[in-house]
Amino acid sequence: MANHKSSIKRIRSNEKKRIANRYYAKTMRNALRDFRALEDKAMAEEKLPKLISSIDRLAKRSVIHKNKASNLKSKCMKKIATL
Repeated sequence: MANHKSSIKRIRSNEKKRIANRYYAKTMRNALRDFRALEDKAMAEEKLPKLISSIDRLAKRSVIHKNKASNLKSKCMKKIATL
């Protein structure tokens, strides 16, 4: 157990951040799953900017790695190209 006041606070704030990061990451994964299930090209092109925006936001906050973000965006672009 932590002894210092600052380390106790750090533990509390880290837990809050971890829960928030899990929520945002899960939300992005759900959006990605829904995007991959789309069969209509117009609908996919409409949803793509919002999805890419959320992926970039998570990469900027270091919730996901920047290379993973790039790979996910690339796969989304390929999905649209094949539709």
